[in-house]
Amino acid sequence: MSSETSSLTKKMKKKKEGLGWIESIRGWSCVFHEFLFQRFMASHLQNPLPLPSLNHLTCIVTGSTSGIGRETARQLAEAGARVVMAVRNTKAAHELIQQWQKEWSGKGIPLNLEAMELDLLSLDSVVGFCNLWNARLSPLHVLINNAGIFSMGEEQKFSKDGYEQHMQVNHLAPALLSLLLLPSLIRGSPSRIINVNSVMHYVGFVDPDDMNVVSGKRKFTSLVGYSGSKLAQVMFSNVLLKRLPLETRISVLCLSPGIVLTNVARDLPRYVQVQYALIPYFIFSPQEGSRSTLFSATDAQIPEHCEKLKTEDKPVCTFISQNCKHTKPSEEAHNVETAERVWEKTIKLIGLPLDAVERLIEGEEVQCRYGTHQQ
Repeated sequence: MSSETSSLTKKMKKKKEGLGWIESIRGWSCVFHEFLFQRFMASHLQNPLPLPSLNHLTCIVTGSTSGIGRETARQLAEAGARVVMAVRNTKAAHELIQQWQKEWSGKGIPLNLEAMELDLLSLDSVVGFCNLWNARLSPLHVLINNAGIFSMGEEQKFSKDGYEQHMQVNHLAPALLSLLLLPSLIRGSPSRIINVNSVMHYVGFVDPDDMNVVSGKRKFTSLVGYSGSKLAQVMFSNVLLKRLPLETRISVLCLSPGIVLTNVARDLPRYVQVQYALIPYFIFSPQEGSRSTLFSATDAQIPEHCEKLKTEDKPVCTFISQNCKHTKPSEEAHNVETAERVWEKTIKLIGLPLDAVERLIEGEEVQCRYGTHQQ
């Protein structure tokens, strides 16, 4: 009997190497349901989403020269927020700012917009950005990790830091950005870390020991890279929410913007782009896709909901659906053990000590092996 029990225990502890077929079916059902019915589910929302006065907010929006990020930055600024466009192409950002100021002329005080350079394919750039921002000793109220890539159909590529590009841009770099900006977020509390995620995380799987998908156990495809990076982001956010004490008053949440016609389409094969353009009824415009982000940044009930999840010891962070309602992330995202391993591996990959969050909250110096970070 003992040998049978031992054998059973070993099987139970056997490392999971992918989603089960039932999990996959449920995940793809969620993806197709969102594609087919997102417009119906969000039919109660106005477009653009009405916003309250945001004169008291300072917001950083990554990837804000196109798509959802562009709409998010513009609408936040028009509502009165101070908006920092954290982008790789600052020239394009400055041109947009000039265009928006011109269009806004005569409607009120000039928009409060600024462009700062941030390249998520370089962790040195992330550290440099955070150094510049934290040196201002300014409060930060909302960090929107919007930038992302989905190089559909392309071969596996790596950043100069040595990480698979989807994993770095969609997860590792935003994670480093979020942690290094904690001092500013604490100064601005109550504040929010908002991750623009994707319904595709429902079909994602992440192996903490093979986050670059190079072991050969799984065949890499752009879908594997993208969905896995989005799941990793949700898992990391789950743990971050739990590790931030209530007194910091920092909310952590992820969201799905829906299936949106953005610059992601430029990475698609030509024949897919044509099909993509032929189904506009099902696909959101960037303005429609920005609504869940704007809701997450401004809804007054978000902090209370995040606090409830924390105090009730729920294993997940707040997740906002494309129709601006609270929903549950994927089954795999509820895997506490894997989430903790993803957290630890992420901290290691981005070059921070495991106690970085605790030390940053206490105002201590934290060394990152990237850049010349000094806290």
